[in-house]
Amino acid sequence: MPLVTVKKMLSKANKENYAVGAFNFTNMETLQAIIAAASELKSPVIVQTSEGTIKYMSLGYISAMVQSAAKKEKIPIALHLDHGGSVDMAKDCIKAGYTSVMIDGSAFKLEENIALTKKVVDFAKKSKVTVEAELGKLGVISDLIMSTADASMFLTNPKEAKKFVKETKVDALAIAIGTAHGPFKNKPKLAFDRIEEIKDLLNMPLVMHGASGVPDCDIKKAIDCGINKININTEIRQVFSEAIKDVFARKPNTYKIRAYLEPARDASEELVKRKIELFGSAGK
Repeated sequence: MPLVTVKKMLSKANKENYAVGAFNFTNMETLQAIIAAASELKSPVIVQTSEGTIKYMSLGYISAMVQSAAKKEKIPIALHLDHGGSVDMAKDCIKAGYTSVMIDGSAFKLEENIALTKKVVDFAKKSKVTVEAELGKLGVISDLIMSTADASMFLTNPKEAKKFVKETKVDALAIAIGTAHGPFKNKPKLAFDRIEEIKDLLNMPLVMHGASGVPDCDIKKAIDCGINKININTEIRQVFSEAIKDVFARKPNTYKIRAYLEPARDASEELVKRKIELFGSAGK
């Protein structure tokens, strides 16, 4: 079936209180793993790329691969830009066939973030493409200050979130709630009350970034509190790499590329299936 928008997926997830997995892929094998897992479990799925992956693979290859995969499947699939850093990058992805883009202006002051996001939303609307944005200081919270009294200043401010969404008209909002990108040095402490407060104010799809390594119980609670899109990247890289290492540990002289990429793909697929079950999107 044709690619769908993330807005359509998340609207249903928001009403039915589950989350859709957004899985980063870096090559054909990780894309195959994500699609195969979602197809087996009859789940909607978001396949997404970072700017680094776009530089590595090129938009042409990415779009062609995902479009080809989607035509063969009967599940809703969306192609999403993860952490787009500029208006030009978002535009390039939309022109290449992405059905969703994220513009990340979280490093800027509120008004600058709003102005940047509005530019992307205005362009994306012409193609009916979903736009995600981010507020708060994601990534510094868990390892530096979540144990201090000042932790809340790094979390997404609910009043700012309401102003941001009203002025930008974004479709989904990534919020800082205590997660971080990459492997956690310490156990993350999520601000569940902040998720609930923002959800009550906005009643819109909320996004959790940096979910790799977050305990299952916390993931489930975050979904109950209002999270509808969950990003997974690091864990896929980890299981993919470990599977390859295992092959070479047993067969150090192998030169057959499929001999180590197939086990890595299989391991990635199993991980994605576990996440889909956890997020509650299986059968949706």
